[in-house]
Amino acid sequence: MTEHDRHADPVLITAAAPSYDDELAARKRHYILTMGMRIPCLVLAGVFYHTWWLALAFIVLSVPLPWIAVLRANDRPPRKAEQVNRYQREPTAIEGTTHRVIDG
Repeated sequence: MTEHDRHADPVLITAAAPSYDDELAARKRHYILTMGMRIPCLVLAGVFYHTWWLALAFIVLSVPLPWIAVLRANDRPPRKAEQVNRYQREPTAIEGTTHRVIDG
């Protein structure tokens, strides 16, 4: 085993969904990013207060950001429609297709 093989990231060999902790961490990052975009919008609205239409555009842009952030943070990704893989064996014929009927 070489030095590179020991430090390489493991290969994902499953189609399993990410763990709940990983999913929650990703949703927290999206929330912080979206809420973090609100502060620069409000600062830019204050910087461009003399250009009223630009300041108003930044304020209007910053109003729905908390709503969007909360919706994205509380929304889990949809579950995958999984096809159950069940073994279906081929029926084996023990006898031929013609049967002899004995009337008694």
